Amino acid sequence: MTYDLLIKNGSVVLRDEVTKLDLAIKEGRIVALGEAIDGEAQQVIDAEGKTVFPGMIDIHVHFDDPGRTQWEGFETGSAMLAAGGCTAFFDMPLNGIPSTVTKQAFEDKVALGEEKSCIDFALWGGLVPDHLDDLQDLFDCGAIGFKAFLSPSGNAEFKSVDDLSLLAGMRKIAELGGILALHSESAPIVTFLQQEKLNQGRTGFDDYAESRPPLAEVEAVSRALLFAELTGCALHFVHISTVRAVQRIQAAKKAGLNVTLETCPHYLLYNHDDFKKLGVVGKCAPPLRSEAERIGLTNQLLQGQIDLISSDHSPCEWKDKDKENLFEAWGGISGGQFSLLSAIEIALDHEISLTKVAEWTARHPAERFGLSARKGSIGIGKDADLAIVDLNQSERVTRERLLQRNAFSLYEGRIFPAKVLTTINRGTVVYSEGKINSSARGRWISAKA
Repeated sequence: MTYDLLIKNGSVVLRDEVTKLDLAIKEGRIVALGEAIDGEAQQVIDAEGKTVFPGMIDIHVHFDDPGRTQWEGFETGSAMLAAGGCTAFFDMPLNGIPSTVTKQAFEDKVALGEEKSCIDFALWGGLVPDHLDDLQDLFDCGAIGFKAFLSPSGNAEFKSVDDLSLLAGMRKIAELGGILALHSESAPIVTFLQQEKLNQGRTGFDDYAESRPPLAEVEAVSRALLFAELTGCALHFVHISTVRAVQRIQAAKKAGLNVTLETCPHYLLYNHDDFKKLGVVGKCAPPLRSEAERIGLTNQLLQGQIDLISSDHSPCEWKDKDKENLFEAWGGISGGQFSLLSAIEIALDHEISLTKVAEWTARHPAERFGLSARKGSIGIGKDADLAIVDLNQSERVTRERLLQRNAFSLYEGRIFPAKVLTTINRGTVVYSEGKINSSARGRWISAKA
């Protein structure tokens, strides 16, 4: 047998175990998996002493293409993710110009992604009040799901939903058999508290965090779950940051609702005190929480109460972040390059199996969004989407190592206990030895395929 690529001697992260195996790849798929695979190959990678993970599927990134590529575009964003061991991403609909709320905008963005992305990608469609009639078209185009904000999005072009448009949208998405992702912070609570702070002239780190308290997340999650019970709409809660919200969602799941949730590495690794020390690079919504909340959220992840990890990579130019008034600074974390390493750090720190890392970052995302026949795990017949990681080599985050469009990040200066060496998407080496393969091209993942 002649293979396109043979990966030998690596410790391979399977569903239930990590074991030393060879992987043989042909025409973009894994065709053999076993000890000492015989045969010739056009390319051989010796992974002795290294760990082979399924490539991460980051279901929550903002790449701002078209219209705001000065923030991030498919080219720089996909390269950044590939450098972090990611082989597929789902791009959110709100920060490009126009937002992805119509068939034309969706089709235009697909074309851009296929032209520029070095790894595979899917696209979210938007649920906004003025485009309820476009949900059918977006679904028919192959949107992986729909995204809505229950509080102001920070982008005037992508309006948050009021209760009536949310209910109408959820009813329609349920009819279509789609999934709605929700940014869940209570608009009344956060707008009331923010205005109260502004009226008092209080615009610092504590003031910003106090304007978006845990209760705002819990209220919005609770309301959305009741709406889901009424409409039958499948929900996915993005960037959950509080234990109470996790518990509400899990209770609803046990009661029979079709609901999942994610959290992000920054909520698991950083707290409000870090925010005050590191400055505006740590501003996000929901905000970084107390140390007690961070520990509690991590425990929820370890106990299997959080389905998956995503980056919520939400970039901007430094001028949009560098504000003395915290309410005026762009609220997003730039850090998609380090999600897999973050998950590995958590697993190593808590001495749990690396199979959990693969579950959080690959298997569960693939299962939730109907991709598990081809993606999300390592097995014969699956796409050869792989990340080769050295667990004996640390990674210190420096500005020079950031592949994102604007080189600033909350993670700068952090030392991760592992290093991504090589990323492979459908059998093609996309990233290796610190360099991106400029000829690599990803494919659009349609939910209709």
